[in-house]
Amino acid sequence: MAGSDVAVGIIFLAQTVVGALGNSSLLLHYLVLYFTGCRVRHTDLILQHLIVANLLTLLCKGVPHTMAAFSLEFSLGDVACKLLFYVNRVSRGVSIGSTCLLSIFQAITISPRDSRWAELKVKAPRYIGSSIFLSYILYMLINIIILMHMTGKWNNTTIISLKDFGYCSSVRHDTTTDSLHAALLTFPDVVCLGLMFWASSSTVLILHRHKQRMQQVHKSSSPRSSPESRATKTILLLVSTFVSLYTLSCISQLCLAVIDNPNLFLLNMAAILSGCFPAISPLLLISRDSSASRFCFSCI
Repeated sequence: MAGSDVAVGIIFLAQTVVGALGNSSLLLHYLVLYFTGCRVRHTDLILQHLIVANLLTLLCKGVPHTMAAFSLEFSLGDVACKLLFYVNRVSRGVSIGSTCLLSIFQAITISPRDSRWAELKVKAPRYIGSSIFLSYILYMLINIIILMHMTGKWNNTTIISLKDFGYCSSVRHDTTTDSLHAALLTFPDVVCLGLMFWASSSTVLILHRHKQRMQQVHKSSSPRSSPESRATKTILLLVSTFVSLYTLSCISQLCLAVIDNPNLFLLNMAAILSGCFPAISPLLLISRDSSASRFCFSCI
């Protein structure tokens, strides 16, 4: 086994273990709050789905890549490959949708009462559950393409041309068809990124105006930031981290889609980038939430 393979395997293993522990601890934290009857915020429902999506993304991507990097003997048939890539893509999409919804909901929540969002501010919490459900449906329908194209690594190699992804393969088409499929899969993600950028910019502008007003009212005092302000900063940190990492991941995924024979370096880099946000996001949430921090570190 080459030294580079061992290094890549260690990265995958560390990313998967740290991310799985962090997301599992946060999910357990929210379950304890739910079953003990504690009052939770409206954003907690979105965060719960984000955590589940991140956990599935890590497991579906990190475990097989770790085994492949350490040259462990395992084989996946057609059904396993289709299911693994499909669940990974759907959970990745739900993670994008949840982060987008989180940033939009927070921008509406902190908007002033005299703004044009005043009426929507009252109604927004009612639509959180249905919005999350729609994101599941959307990404489950779009990623049906994955079920049609993915196959076992050594299946039908003498009949059709396959693109090797390490432990699975996909049917290779001409460049135009692959580009159209990549555009179809990427379009909802680009829309979500645009909405995230708009919502985050609006949130920063609202916070800046609020800070200016507070400075004028309390020039001599420095009041402690409110829970809403701290939650908003947490969400802005999540969204900015997500947009940065996902942009790099999206570029690597597009390269995989249009290149006929992607090399091992590109495959590993795309997998590492796709697992960065699911592994980092629970650490960001734990560091900003004191109660979650105490609970999660005691679990770990």
